[in-house]
Amino acid sequence: MNAGKSSKSGSSREDRLKAALKANLARRKAQARARTDDEAEQEQTAPSRTNKEEDDG
Repeated sequence: MNAGKSSKSGSSREDRLKAALKANLARRKAQARARTDDEAEQEQTAPSRTNKEEDDG
């Protein structure tokens, strides 16, 4: 596949892909943490209100 290209350019591409993948994974982990922190905070601030609304309906 890379017959016309040197191995150096192939490895630099792999390095860029590794770096992009690592950054993407870190970003997704941060988003997941923020989401779970938000949900936990909402449960702590208003658990009785949510239950009351369900009972009234």
